[in-house]
Amino acid sequence: MPSTVITTPFMNLDTASEVVINPSIDSLISDCIALDACKAMSTGAVVAYSGKYTGRTPKDKQIVRTETTESNIWWDNNNPLTPELYASYRDKFKNYVDGRKLYVIDTFGGADREHQIRVRFIVERAYHALFIKQLLIRPSAEELATFEPDWTVVDFGKLKMDPEVDGTRSDAIIAMNFDAKEVLIAGTEYAGEMKKSVFTIMNYLLPLKGVLSMHCSANIGQGGDTALFFGLSGTGKTTLSTDPNRRLIGDDEHGWTDTGVFNVEGGCYAKCIKLSEEGEPEIWNAIRPGSILENVTLREDGTPDYDDTTLTENTRVAYPLEFIPNVQIPSVGGHPENIVFLTCDALGVLPPISKLTAEQAMVYFLNGYTAKVAGTEAGVTEPTITFSTCFGQPFLPLPPKVYAELLSEKIKRHGSRVWLVNTGWTGGAFGVGSRMKLRYTRAMLQAAFAGVLDTVEHEVDPVFGLNVPVSCPDVPSDLLKPRDTWADPSAYDEKAKELKAMFDANYARFI
Repeated sequence: MPSTVITTPFMNLDTASEVVINPSIDSLISDCIALDACKAMSTGAVVAYSGKYTGRTPKDKQIVRTETTESNIWWDNNNPLTPELYASYRDKFKNYVDGRKLYVIDTFGGADREHQIRVRFIVERAYHALFIKQLLIRPSAEELATFEPDWTVVDFGKLKMDPEVDGTRSDAIIAMNFDAKEVLIAGTEYAGEMKKSVFTIMNYLLPLKGVLSMHCSANIGQGGDTALFFGLSGTGKTTLSTDPNRRLIGDDEHGWTDTGVFNVEGGCYAKCIKLSEEGEPEIWNAIRPGSILENVTLREDGTPDYDDTTLTENTRVAYPLEFIPNVQIPSVGGHPENIVFLTCDALGVLPPISKLTAEQAMVYFLNGYTAKVAGTEAGVTEPTITFSTCFGQPFLPLPPKVYAELLSEKIKRHGSRVWLVNTGWTGGAFGVGSRMKLRYTRAMLQAAFAGVLDTVEHEVDPVFGLNVPVSCPDVPSDLLKPRDTWADPSAYDEKAKELKAMFDANYARFI
């Protein structure tokens, strides 16, 4: 049935064969199974498949270069797009509408009403409609009745771009126009591009208002103490913030205002690789009707094989916050007492936990050292050392100093403690050592938040200058000193010095 209600700035949806406006979860589940090649898991969750792209393709994201964006955008980090090429993409999207069934999903970005944006998604896959409806904040029926979008995201993943004709790098494009308040996504059917587009928008808008936008998860303790967990995909943001003893504020994207922190989203997007009920019971139990699993292999009986990486290691599940039992609604908290920088150290030389000075916090925030874990981006098949400034470089439209100065000012004003936590390798580098056990990381964070690590003896690491506790309840003492976990201490010394030199060279870019 053609739409007579929904209008967009540049396309006429009346030429579509059908436009489904803000459908129910149940109807989207039915369409996913019947029309979108999705499968039903034994628990009732939908299992969807994203095709060629099973992770983000950041090199295909472009920002329209205009008089407005010229002086604001960090162009060394963002690919420019001419207004003329963007206009040609618009025309291609317009023509693609003809005769297709489309879904319109209206959402909010930001739990803080003062900084909230209204985002309308126009998508062709039922799986993408269900995904974004669960991942962002869902307006009430009354709010939907008068909904007028601030931003429009058009997601036509099956529309392939032609580099020779369209001037794109590949068959995919994520084109962002901050003047028109539009995002065009084509060529990739990986649903995560939609949520990261909204995050990029917030990373542009919020700092210009003095609000720090952050690639982090957040939770709140029983005593009301808020904690932030910075880190790239695969470092443990979602897993560690989903804690049975603390209420979850959000798992990936937040803002920090003069009154506290708020979640940008209304759902969680958790990795499923090696997921177990024992290790991550909250995430395990959230996989039920209304959840969407991505690229997970199902056995013949409809049960998932979370160890199967046939399609990708970046298997994921998306679900609304309400599927977690101890969640903070509305998704806001006070100023953080503890800030955790999560790093997946593929070299296995960083301590599992250390306390940072204010100066060290800025160094590690700007460096954003970690390893890209297999599958989180197209082409990444094993841990790859990277420096992702502010722990979120692919999503930063503004220069790093904008975010760093805001963080520094807020840490000093509110007295937040900052911890560096290595969730990567111990006992050797990737291929030799082993991944840090989750139960030890949880124990260290529990001790840090409770103030226990403030009272134990510390040693200063001779290479990195980090303040490292020599003991922690429920954690083997030798684990706290990474050199003691290596079979060859001299090999550790060599790798540690190598990493320190990399730190210094990378940080020199910001001095």
